[in-house]
Amino acid sequence: QLQASGGGLVQAGGSLRLSCVASVRTFSNYYMAWFRQAPGKEREFVARVSRSGGSTYYTDSVKGRFTISRDNAKNTVYLQMNSLKPEDTAVYYCAADSTLRATGYAYWGQGTEVTVSS
Repeated sequence: QLQASGGGLVQAGGSLRLSCVASVRTFSNYYMAWFRQAPGKEREFVARVSRSGGSTYYTDSVKGRFTISRDNAKNTVYLQMNSLKPEDTAVYYCAADSTLRATGYAYWGQGTEVTVSS
């Protein structure tokens, strides 16, 4: 089970940090990712982090603004979002899988809503 939190309303240029706690036996066995779904659009990949946390990957639109990280001792993955833009408005979902993949993650959180006002 994945529980995401940290969403909210923020002005453009502001920051938010999302958290996702995983109720799994061995968190470090899982690749973790964040996806988002804007109103009227399909869900899209945002970022992923390797099992150790040593490798990360981002979609182009968030590079340099967002940082994904994880704390395996706390079973938690984070998404630090800086310089937020109105186009970042979406429901953000964390996802987990034991296999490195681009899509088709096995486990999903319930989503946390981020609204960026202009």
